[in-house]
Amino acid sequence: MSNGHEIQAQLNLPLDRFTLSVDFKLHRHVTAIFGVSGSGKTSLLEAVAGLRRDAQGVLRLGDQLWQDSSRGIFVPPECRNIGYVPQDDLLFPHRNVRANLQLGQRRARRQGQDVEALQQEVITLLELDALLERRIDTLSGGERQRVALGRALCSGPRLLLMDEPMAFLDLGMRRRLLPFLRTIREAFDIPMLLVSHDPIEVQALCDDLVVLRDGRVIAQGEPRITLMQASRDAAELAHLVENVVPCRFDRHEGEASLVRIGHAGDGPLLTLPRVSEAAARSQMIAVRSQDIILSITRPKGLSARNILPGMVRRVAAAGKKHLVFCTVNGSEVELAVEVTVTSLRELDLKPETPVFLIIKATTLELC
Repeated sequence: MSNGHEIQAQLNLPLDRFTLSVDFKLHRHVTAIFGVSGSGKTSLLEAVAGLRRDAQGVLRLGDQLWQDSSRGIFVPPECRNIGYVPQDDLLFPHRNVRANLQLGQRRARRQGQDVEALQQEVITLLELDALLERRIDTLSGGERQRVALGRALCSGPRLLLMDEPMAFLDLGMRRRLLPFLRTIREAFDIPMLLVSHDPIEVQALCDDLVVLRDGRVIAQGEPRITLMQASRDAAELAHLVENVVPCRFDRHEGEASLVRIGHAGDGPLLTLPRVSEAAARSQMIAVRSQDIILSITRPKGLSARNILPGMVRRVAAAGKKHLVFCTVNGSEVELAVEVTVTSLRELDLKPETPVFLIIKATTLELC
């Protein structure tokens, strides 16, 4: 992302239980704002959007100064050119999808953008063609969120803010929406801030992570490493460490689908239940640490479809269990595996121990 997209924030905002106080620079494409409920995530997003006039400090996007309280500078929300997707999509239920998408076009037109071309690109990317004439109140939750994302993008924003856009969706719906969010990320060269408390969502979508706790930034950096560093105790560590790795769809075989893992998409194959053509475009695959079994010998006669040779790299305590981090042979992929203390001792799992990682096909999900 270019320096013209860098976000600089030194903001203080009094809240009920504490004062939100942040000081950071963001220069990656998609940044997650992560933390438990009540940590200040939504308030931070509202301050960036200009919706909290009581926030004090300095805020810049690239060469644009949006706020400098010491100099009396405050650019109002409507002049910041921000696309904002709140938790409640705030669509107009009495209008159809096409009319909702067109609401932001006036702002895009003022910037000299080809609004018709932009709208068609958004409709295509979010697969909204079949929904254009439908009223908002007839749509499913996932469809409404796609329309809300589309409306924000049709305004031609310089910055996209998303406040837990999948918070009110069930797990299956959230996973079906993830590929659309990844499509947006790849298609639009604009900075994005995503408020989330879902470790899989964060790792699948984001390049950078800011962790808030009681209004303070306690960690920032690469998502998976930062989640581990920010865990306040072993139990939280076990919850936060999920495996989300890059992959590339390879082929269908009967009722199964095969993907290759690794950044280059040329690593070992993984088998999972047959997926739709839309899901096959996904570039990430997720598996929970407790859904992987370790063996020090190659197992035989198992129903599990995936047996990957690998190597133990490190071990971390996680409450009454341990996390064993293993690299997968033939790739740069590292997977975390949750094991009991007894298993750790009996298998003598330590760095450089060769292992086999056993993964049932049904525990894998594309995202």
